[in-house]
Amino acid sequence: MQENKSYENFPIWIPLVAIFVSVISYILGAIILGGFGLIVAVFYLVYCFGVEMLVIFRSCKYCYYYNRVCGLGKGKIASLLTKKGDPKKFTEREVNFFDLIPDFLVTIFPIVGGVILSVLNFSFIRIGMIILFVILSFGGTAFIRGTLACKYCKQREIGCPAQQFFSKKK
Repeated sequence: MQENKSYENFPIWIPLVAIFVSVISYILGAIILGGFGLIVAVFYLVYCFGVEMLVIFRSCKYCYYYNRVCGLGKGKIASLLTKKGDPKKFTEREVNFFDLIPDFLVTIFPIVGGVILSVLNFSFIRIGMIILFVILSFGGTAFIRGTLACKYCKQREIGCPAQQFFSKKK
């Protein structure tokens, strides 16, 4: 089996695709939740931003790609927002299900909200948006992480708690 070569800096198109999919997902989620009112949509977008900041401050500052072009587009951003942390903290960290709850909620809120809104006032457009949201959130993320980012990631080779969590044998 051939080992994939990792990138020192990812080609810029990869993080651009990752950021584009994330931003479109967040906007679509906000549009879906906008059925509850503008304030709910705004709170959702603020929550999404908060989750991104949580990742930057909890993980990216310790990552090999700090101040580099990473596959998810956060390495350079992290260097603008926080000081570099001790890389050992990244490799020594263990990820568990509870660490991932904020990320899961980014997807769960619009799906549950969209279903509730559809029960209250059915709309094929809303159902279409929910389906597109699910495709982007699950399929888009899986494609980006599985095909474009993680398999070429230097941090994965050094030690990545997320990779270790998701590759555990069931």
